[in-house]
Amino acid sequence: MRILWILPYSPWPATSGGKTRQFHLLRSLAARGHRITLLLHDKHPVSLTDRQVLEAFLEQLIILPRRPLRSAKTLVAGLVAPYPLLASVNGLSGALQDVFNPLLDEHWDVVQIEHSYTFQPYEDALARKSQPFVLTEHNVESALGAATYDRLPRWALPFIHYDQWRYRRWERRVMRQAAQVVAVTASDAQVLEKIAGKPVPVVVNGVDCDHFAGARPDPAARRVLFLGNYEYAPNVDAIEWALDEILPKVWEQCPDARMSVCGFGMPDSWRERWQDPRIEWQGFVPNLLALQSSCSVFLAPLRHGGGSKLKVLEALAAGLPLASTEQGVSGLDLVEGMDYLGGQTAIGLADAVVRLLRSPEAAVPMGEAGRAYARRAHDWSVAASQLEQVYATLSPLNQKEPACV
Repeated sequence: MRILWILPYSPWPATSGGKTRQFHLLRSLAARGHRITLLLHDKHPVSLTDRQVLEAFLEQLIILPRRPLRSAKTLVAGLVAPYPLLASVNGLSGALQDVFNPLLDEHWDVVQIEHSYTFQPYEDALARKSQPFVLTEHNVESALGAATYDRLPRWALPFIHYDQWRYRRWERRVMRQAAQVVAVTASDAQVLEKIAGKPVPVVVNGVDCDHFAGARPDPAARRVLFLGNYEYAPNVDAIEWALDEILPKVWEQCPDARMSVCGFGMPDSWRERWQDPRIEWQGFVPNLLALQSSCSVFLAPLRHGGGSKLKVLEALAAGLPLASTEQGVSGLDLVEGMDYLGGQTAIGLADAVVRLLRSPEAAVPMGEAGRAYARRAHDWSVAASQLEQVYATLSPLNQKEPACV
């Protein structure tokens, strides 16, 4: 198939779960013979080296810069536009529309748009050309804002309610236009079906199981691992909760335990805020195998978010025993007590971590059970096959008669 894939960020380097998903699905589909043009609207410059990684498997790569977040247009639109704030941040780009419109003069078997908040620049042209499109929602965005909105001052509460109302309207508007909406978890699919008014298939988040099979966690290290993209508010909330409340309770019982914090976008101020020498600030780690092999437990203290978590899947595929909230394992068919240890409070999660640190005879089999589950249900080959099945149901809709000459 010939696919036009649209993203609001570059999928490489894979510094977040969403980027990791995009990179592996694109590469997997290209390896199966599909010809993909990738249109990026990115707030960060894409280096020549990163372009070359993507161009190695794409038919065409088109990159347009996104205007700064604090631009006058974004600020005004955030207050008065009918679009929610996130759609204004990612939309209202004449340059993007000028590039996109002539692309629709070409034949595409599939137009794939990631995230409803990116849709605004494409809406008019898609409708004018009667071009069907697939929309993938990684989360139920209208329900996702808690971790972000919680950080705004109380006087902003009227705006918060207004923007949530705008996103609910926007979500329905976009999904009703899509030929197919795709979710990443079954629970999200149930919610999205009510919004979209049609069945919503699932294309799971995945993991490169062959790669992470090389990890060998070390029960004797007594090191707890968390990683995330700290431009994403739920990850910030998770690590703040972990370091303020959970780890102190772990140290009461295991004073020699260490906490390794890694990921993209880590604020320098954190090192000043939490100065305990048992906290190891790793930053972004391109290859996780050595780090995972030096750790004993993966902690997923997530209280907000949606979808399924790539960082959790990578930990499972690496054989790391998992201590997690329900939100941390959302979208995964794991059994608490067998595949992971759960906790919803700081005390509960601290107890789970301590049990895993103190009982390697139970933790190691639990880690191997997680590794087997990831390979069985969430290898990227599984996700790519699911997406191809979605495309197969759409292809008759997208076939157009060739123009007469």
